[in-house]
Amino acid sequence: MNQYDWGPIREELSADVIVVGGGPAGMCAAIAAAREGVQVVLVEQGGSCGGMATQGMVGPFMTCYDRKGETMIIRGLFEEIVDRMVERGYAIHPSGVHAGTGFTSWIVLGHDHVTPYEPEGLKLVIDEMLEEAGVYILYHTSFLQPVLEVNTLTGILVSSKRGLDFIRGKVVIDCTGDGDVAVRSGVPYEMGNEELGLIQPATMFFHICNADEAAMEADIQANLHNFYRKDGVNYRSFHWRVSEAREKGDWNLKRVSLGLFRMPKPDEWCVNTSRLMGVDSTDNESLTRAEIDGRRQAEHIMHFLRKYVPGCENIKLKATASHVGIRESRHIRGDYRLTAEDLLSGTVPQDSILLAANSVDVHGRFGPTSNEYVAIGGDYYGVPYRSLIASGVEQLLIAGRCVSADSTAAGAIRVMPPCMAMGQAAGTAAAMAVKEKLTVREVDIHTLRQTLRERNVYLG
Repeated sequence: MNQYDWGPIREELSADVIVVGGGPAGMCAAIAAAREGVQVVLVEQGGSCGGMATQGMVGPFMTCYDRKGETMIIRGLFEEIVDRMVERGYAIHPSGVHAGTGFTSWIVLGHDHVTPYEPEGLKLVIDEMLEEAGVYILYHTSFLQPVLEVNTLTGILVSSKRGLDFIRGKVVIDCTGDGDVAVRSGVPYEMGNEELGLIQPATMFFHICNADEAAMEADIQANLHNFYRKDGVNYRSFHWRVSEAREKGDWNLKRVSLGLFRMPKPDEWCVNTSRLMGVDSTDNESLTRAEIDGRRQAEHIMHFLRKYVPGCENIKLKATASHVGIRESRHIRGDYRLTAEDLLSGTVPQDSILLAANSVDVHGRFGPTSNEYVAIGGDYYGVPYRSLIASGVEQLLIAGRCVSADSTAAGAIRVMPPCMAMGQAAGTAAAMAVKEKLTVREVDIHTLRQTLRERNVYLG
């Protein structure tokens, strides 16, 4: 390899499958591939897996059921992870969680059977599952650039405290959330909604404790009749308290309601309320400003909660997220671009590798206070394997929020249960390609789907 001013590039690692990014998609991709008997290296820039679920403290896991709330349709590794957390008190199983409760911030549409969970518990569970599967984990390691021979990925360059390393691999799975591997490999992409020139806003999630659930619930029930939607804006949880605080000069955020989601312990709540507009998660300066402003907003919200919301007088701040929560960035172009029409019409392609019923959830399209939430027409829709295959590059799969979809469709499948299911499918397909000496495009879809079914994936 070449010599650079900062030292030589070591070539010490090789793997059958390289997974870049250890978020919800990446952690499942790595486990799935390793369980199929191939060598897997997982590269993650942080100190744990989970991505938005742990470092971003995003919660709860959104629904994994069909539109009617009758059948759990996102299963496989997602269900196994949840079951392990439930056994240890880190989560509440979605079968016992219903819409219109504190677990859903009293939202009904699209929120039946969410999964409250503890991020710290998820970190432990994923570490254990990765090690059990035999994944070689590299935390505190940043992806730099792909290495290609003509248009085929043969490995990646990474950076860590020890310098630069070249990791050779047969298949690479891009689970970076922003599609970094794909973009640096020359794959086309869209940034947010290019037609409208918008990117969904980010949020600084934080967790509180020492809340009085009964007092909070009483205030909600006394005002539940006053939940409404007007001009693209939802007036929901505690909007009457926000209005009071705004009138008295104690609220300056561009939000009209609160997002408060009860966690497994009744006094602990996940706060999804701050609003950070125009954040570009592919730009470190933009992220820096977002996280500084996000922490300021968190403090503002804490002062408001203690002063205005019954049951929150004595709350304590458990933690703010170490990474601002990102809803949208790049949409990588794959062999098929999933559209909003595909989802809303309940289309299930023949090469579907997961079924989901998550509603289209787009924030900020009609201004900072707005939220567009559209339920699907059928019981569920399918995400095709073709949307995981990066366009124009061989041996590169994409999974997670950067999957090939238009901005509106991505507003549904960006949430964590579908991302985990995409990761499992990508890892399984990558392992098949390695073992059968195929390109990822040549993987037989019928065999892939059958293998996924054998791994407890629900495909109808």
